[in-house]
Amino acid sequence: MPSSLHRRLLDDLGSSIVAGRLARGEVVQAGELAQRYEVSLSVVREVIRALQTNGLVESVKRLGVRVLGAERWNVYSADVIRWRLDGPDRAVQLRSLTELRAAVEPLAADLAARHAPAAVREELMTIAARMRELGRAGDLEGFLELDIAFHALVLRGSGNEMLAALDGAVAAVLRGRTEHGLMPTHPHEEALQWHVDVADGVQAGRPERAADAMRSILGRTADEVAPIWDGTERAAR
Repeated sequence: MPSSLHRRLLDDLGSSIVAGRLARGEVVQAGELAQRYEVSLSVVREVIRALQTNGLVESVKRLGVRVLGAERWNVYSADVIRWRLDGPDRAVQLRSLTELRAAVEPLAADLAARHAPAAVREELMTIAARMRELGRAGDLEGFLELDIAFHALVLRGSGNEMLAALDGAVAAVLRGRTEHGLMPTHPHEEALQWHVDVADGVQAGRPERAADAMRSILGRTADEVAPIWDGTERAAR
């Protein structure tokens, strides 16, 4: 688990890069960062490694650490998604993730109805029922955690490891929508029922029912957030 110093520096540098405050090609020195943030060089090196993993920087021998352009970023990284949602790129990030989810999650629901083990099918039904309870009660924090678990379970239940690996990206956008006030205070009753329908389709082995209900969920999501990106240019990499 990263220390608070590590997380503070990582978040500050990561958000500065994705927001353009640290521009592409700019070079920073580890020693300068250690002095500016009053942390040890070991913490700085750990943060630099994390930024390299996310494709935001590269180390250049005898020069320092160079900031990379957006075409090098790991756009599936939960950290990169969170930083983009916190910055001026929010609309573009929301659109990209919403379109990605619309493409892959109905497929995951279809596959889960065909291949998910019994334990996953039962857990989905339990989570969907609990989501309806918390949604009606207006418990957005509790609802969010269940929503994240629900969509991750559908992805995992698909039996496709590449779909399952998208759980972090989906979780990041679900958290971002809640943190930025882009969720209704009480989830729509239709949306609550659609989650139950997905779970029911998976449990009953009915791929079309599960996929159609997931499309309905994501269609409502797109309708709710599309005004945010209206008029913005599409991401160029």
